Amino acid sequence: MTEAARPAPPAAAADDSHQLVEQRRGKLAALRARGPAFPNDFKPSHDAADLQRRHGQRPNEELEAQPLRVRVAGRMMLKRLMGKASFATVQDGSLGPSGGRLQLFVSRDALGEAAYEDFKHWDLGDIVGAEGTLFRTRSGELSVKVERLRLLVKSLRPLPDKFHGLADLELKYRQRYLDLATDAQARERFVARSKAVASIRNFMVEHGFLEVETPMLQPIPGGANARPFVTHHHALDQPMFLRIAPELYLKRLLVGGFDRVFEINRSFRNEGISVRHNPEFTMMEFYAAYWNHQDLMDYTEQLLRHAARQAAGSALLDYGGRAVDLDAPFERLSVRQALQRHAGLGAAEVDDAPLLRARLEALGEQPPAQRSLAELQYALFEAVVEPHLWQPTFIVDYPVEVSPLARASDADPRVTERFELFITGREMANGFSELNDAEDQAARFAAQAAAKTAGDHEAMYYDADFVRALEHGMPPAGGCGIGIDRLVMLLTDSPSIRDVILFPALRHEPS
Repeated sequence: MTEAARPAPPAAAADDSHQLVEQRRGKLAALRARGPAFPNDFKPSHDAADLQRRHGQRPNEELEAQPLRVRVAGRMMLKRLMGKASFATVQDGSLGPSGGRLQLFVSRDALGEAAYEDFKHWDLGDIVGAEGTLFRTRSGELSVKVERLRLLVKSLRPLPDKFHGLADLELKYRQRYLDLATDAQARERFVARSKAVASIRNFMVEHGFLEVETPMLQPIPGGANARPFVTHHHALDQPMFLRIAPELYLKRLLVGGFDRVFEINRSFRNEGISVRHNPEFTMMEFYAAYWNHQDLMDYTEQLLRHAARQAAGSALLDYGGRAVDLDAPFERLSVRQALQRHAGLGAAEVDDAPLLRARLEALGEQPPAQRSLAELQYALFEAVVEPHLWQPTFIVDYPVEVSPLARASDADPRVTERFELFITGREMANGFSELNDAEDQAARFAAQAAAKTAGDHEAMYYDADFVRALEHGMPPAGGCGIGIDRLVMLLTDSPSIRDVILFPALRHEPS
């Protein structure tokens, strides 16, 4: 169901929610009348995950014999009122088997009549601070026997009922704070993302790469065939573009003498939104002087294997119920070999342009009449072959026509020293031996500019300064871009790119 067609919540439900908010606002007003309503002087001494890890298996006799005083704080997720003694469960920002949750045992005798009466009127979602000693209840649950309890933050809006497992994914994406507050798996997913990025960064630095930052706001967008976001800089009175890739700036650094550079950061493409695409996404691009595409493939394979072990605990993964083996050597196929294996074409048929055009038309595509044989091969590869590439597979020998920045092969000038890595039918990485012939690059830019003039919005601009940089001399080099979001999808078994981006792009919420 589209956002525009999504029905409004029932009037009764909306009224109930409004009444709850108003009730909580009344409680907050009463708190304000008594003094500061949002104190900022409570300092927790422990977190729930660490307490569970260190003391979760200790018998109560040991806990009683060696009492441990703790101060914990978190959002109140559960509360059970039972007369003179009650229980509450708080959730902090730690992660572990308990999901960052710890039980509080709250008694009138320990707190006093007034404080206990206040606690009875606190709401789920409130953030509280508790001080007391650890013990184990009769049911065996590690808990804090509370001696002091404070309300730190009054929650004005109730947490959604039964939020975990909601079919309405849009609510999770649009209100990510609720997703994280109520679903431990969501929090773990983004912790895994952080671990993956950290492991990649450490791997790069350990192998002699220098981390750099290049412009996101560019006068000329380059480095990929994509439609950019356009804005205007008023002081300079000129159009500017959000970058579609950092490539051309990183290669300028090779010209400047940095032999190994990398950048992990955002790029932007003004294109469609799908389970694989978000207009704002994270890429890691790296460049190494005196490497070629073979070196890049070897290194990328090691890098992804390392990231999987660090973030997911293993290079043997499960995605959508199917195994993905990053431990085994990644297969390498040319575009032609892939078409023969997965599109059912014979060796001669791969070079039969009318046959390829007919196959594309049968799939509902209408390739332009001027498309070359190489472009038809690539189009059929994208339409038919990619979904079959489940296990890690490097596809090599891409046509020059679809690789405007890649070095042509010395053995066959019709193809480039380029690869794309596919896993689970998705492109994960794109790399090639870099084109460092300034005259060749200028000619390819000119062809791209002509295509843009003819109406191709994704064709590249002519970047005269980059050509000038190449004229000063760029060492032989290889470069690769890795999609961080798609990699995290793989490592966390997430079906949509929106699951691994904290705040994905969404249509403006109707007022």
